[in-house]
Amino acid sequence: MSENRLPDYIDHIHQAATDAFSFVEGLTKEDFFADKRTQQAVIMSLIIIGEAATKIMDGYVEFIQAHPDVPWRNMRGMRNRIAHGYFDINLDLVWDTMQTALPDLLKRLPVVSKNDSDEDRNDTLIKP
Repeated sequence: MSENRLPDYIDHIHQAATDAFSFVEGLTKEDFFADKRTQQAVIMSLIIIGEAATKIMDGYVEFIQAHPDVPWRNMRGMRNRIAHGYFDINLDLVWDTMQTALPDLLKRLPVVSKNDSDEDRNDTLIKP
């Protein structure tokens, strides 16, 4: 039997989203556009989020189905756009994601994490 990594993946998403927010704290959009180091840090956080979402999508189908309100596909899609189009990253989209999608995601994660704990105890997850 495979180890249940779902809690780790959820934690990775939460930590990366929290980190990304801390990187842009107090910055305006113009500040962000002028700060390559912060751009790189935020972009790496988005890649981590997308990688973890992909692992969850691939290995925990019932969990994904139980949480259709979480934008799993969007997280994976953002990761793919960044990783495969690295030299053409749309910083407007990255900034907008930071301002709109990530706050919503961080609101949803505590509920998802709680449900993960409940489901794990009931052993209802499909494990990879």
